[in-house]
Amino acid sequence: MRRVFKALVLTAAVAVVYTPVQARAEGYVSPWAGVNFGNDQNEGDFTYGVNAGYMGAGIIGFEFGLGVAPDFFGEVVDNSVIDVMGNIIVGIPIGGTSGAGFRPYVTGGLGLIRTNIDVPLIEATNDFGYNLGAGVMGYFTDHLGLRADVRYLRTIDSDDLDFGNGFPDFDRGAFDFWRASIGLVIR
Repeated sequence: MRRVFKALVLTAAVAVVYTPVQARAEGYVSPWAGVNFGNDQNEGDFTYGVNAGYMGAGIIGFEFGLGVAPDFFGEVVDNSVIDVMGNIIVGIPIGGTSGAGFRPYVTGGLGLIRTNIDVPLIEATNDFGYNLGAGVMGYFTDHLGLRADVRYLRTIDSDDLDFGNGFPDFDRGAFDFWRASIGLVIR
């Protein structure tokens, strides 16, 4: 009797796990390539990265982004800028969340901006940063489309934190740039 009970519990568990459920959320991955601009040391240099996110059944979601800009400061010395951001994304799906359609969006978030210049006596810096942007995701099928956006990235000067009112008082950092990108989006 005990074996029969275990077999029934195991069968029920497998049935629950493998029961098809209609998808109501929209996860996506978007590898991209682009250019940086709006910084005196960098105009139009190549950058690349990936965004991965999740849009609920509504219009609000979250996204994780990684961007790499090799030779950000020119090709004289080995250098790079890397940004890792966690963002909130707000987008309205026009045409629904399946099949062809498009989704204009705005996004913003916080994370890390790392600058590295391979010169003696200059250390890599890891600074808090933020990004704000807007763009559009256009889908050709249920699972494939293109994404284009423009983002502003800036460091946060956290060296002189002031907790006078109970909250940290951040100043805008000195390092900033814009990025325009286009990429594939897979949902």
